[in-house]
Amino acid sequence: MKLYPLSFTPILKERIWGGTKLQTVLHKSSLSKNMGESWELSAVSDDISVVNNGAAKGKTLTELIDLFPEELLGEKVLLKFGKQFPLLFKFIDAKEDLSIQVHPNDQLAQARHNSFGKTEMWYIMQADENARLIVGFNKESTQTDYLSHLQTNSLTELLKEYPVQTGDVFFLETGTIHAIGAGILLAEIQQTSDITYRLYDWGRVDDKGVSRELHTDLALEAINYNTTKSKITYDNVIENKSVTVVDSVYFKTNYLQLSTSYSWIKKEDAFTVFMCVEGKCTLTYEGELFSLVKGQTILIPASITHFLLEGSATLLEISI
Repeated sequence: MKLYPLSFTPILKERIWGGTKLQTVLHKSSLSKNMGESWELSAVSDDISVVNNGAAKGKTLTELIDLFPEELLGEKVLLKFGKQFPLLFKFIDAKEDLSIQVHPNDQLAQARHNSFGKTEMWYIMQADENARLIVGFNKESTQTDYLSHLQTNSLTELLKEYPVQTGDVFFLETGTIHAIGAGILLAEIQQTSDITYRLYDWGRVDDKGVSRELHTDLALEAINYNTTKSKITYDNVIENKSVTVVDSVYFKTNYLQLSTSYSWIKKEDAFTVFMCVEGKCTLTYEGELFSLVKGQTILIPASITHFLLEGSATLLEISI
């Protein structure tokens, strides 16, 4: 079998803070009124994505990596990560505020959980009026400051809020305290990790009256108590040209505003992922047409060197 552009069945996750935008805006198939996350491409244990198109339909992402390690991942990725798929791609709908949380870095996550850390980025797809994110401290702080405010339920007084709108980008290094606020639909790109330390959950309980576990002690060593610059400014967008918005050691994300056509040529010896965050387009590869619409994600194996994109869409292009 020869590899081709691969799409996967979304893995849908109910969350206490979730809503219905994944269904109504992104057309995910679910009747739940609390659907918080759509895992678009995942190699997290027990949540392995399954191909839903072409000759590989029904195979898992990890099965394909075993069969075609270099062709799918690329030699550079294979040398660095082995057969581990290093990134996780999601769409998230926050009907209510998420918990205030933090993610450990690679060293801490490896020592405690045998896992990658969780560096991540957000692209805001839609935001209700007055929607906001919480990202980092609003002034240089200490562990003592943090614990004092946590104990008096005044943690938010230490944290920075950002009003958001469609197109805003945030890059969150590990250790950055954060929370997605109510009324936000976003695309998330992150390291392959499901390690989250929950710090504060707004006094919320589930339908059985039970509050969710907090991870106060675990978080203390993970938190960066300094201020951070997480919001990314990009104003050099040119239609039908791929423009870099995030370039980190973990992943690179380009923004592509497609209005007519774009001839994609392989730049790195690595796989590439496209997330469609607005509009729709087609991808033509070796005479075959693949569709990509808002809320869909497609994996381009490293063995593919060129193809044509046509249509009117906003795309995030992610590579290692």
